[in-house]
Amino acid sequence: MFTLPSMWNLIISTIMFFIAAWYFHLYLDKQGIPKGMTRGLLVFVLASAVSWGAGEAVDWTQEKIEGPQAAKQDSVDLSQLLKATGQPQQ
Repeated sequence: MFTLPSMWNLIISTIMFFIAAWYFHLYLDKQGIPKGMTRGLLVFVLASAVSWGAGEAVDWTQEKIEGPQAAKQDSVDLSQLLKATGQPQQ
């Protein structure tokens, strides 16, 4: 089930992206790999994976603490529900 990310997810994953990108740049510099588009793409993909993993960990932790979140209903679903139950629509 897809839910919108929480504010903590956004903050932690953004911070982790920049930390991971810095670390991977530093590691590749020490390994002597020359700078270029391929290296930049590799750093981006690896930092994105770390960022995504951190965001998933935040969501998992938040769900364990608060419990599963109820799914939101669209206004279309609500109007159909009101029609089905015979309630007047607003």
